[in-house]
Amino acid sequence: MAAAKPKHDPPHGMEDYDLKTDEDLGALSDGDQEKLNQLKIHIRIENEKYLNEHPEVECMLAGFLSEILMKQPDNIHEFAAEHFTNPNLRRNISEELQQRQAKMKENLLLKNF
Repeated sequence: MAAAKPKHDPPHGMEDYDLKTDEDLGALSDGDQEKLNQLKIHIRIENEKYLNEHPEVECMLAGFLSEILMKQPDNIHEFAAEHFTNPNLRRNISEELQQRQAKMKENLLLKNF
C-alpha cells in the first residue's frame, strides 16, 4: 500500500514527516508541523548563506569527490581521514580558490568582449 500524500506542504526538497495516514494519526499538530516547516526553511536559507560566504567548502568537497572518483579507494573512511588531515590541504584549497577566481575573471572578460 502506497503512503498517503501529506496533508501539508513540506518545504521544497525536504522529506515529508507527518503523513497523517489512517494508520498514523500524525505526531505533530498542524501548528507544530507549520513551525517545523518554517524551521526547515530557515535552516536551509542559513546553510545556503554559509556556503555562499565560504567557497572553500565547495573546493574541499569537489577536491575530495574528484580524488575518490579517480583513485577509487578500497577503504573510503581511511581515505577521507587522510585527505582531510593532509597538512597541505589549506594550501591546496587556497590555490584552487585562486584558480577558480582567475577562471571566473577570464570568463567575465570573454563574456563582455
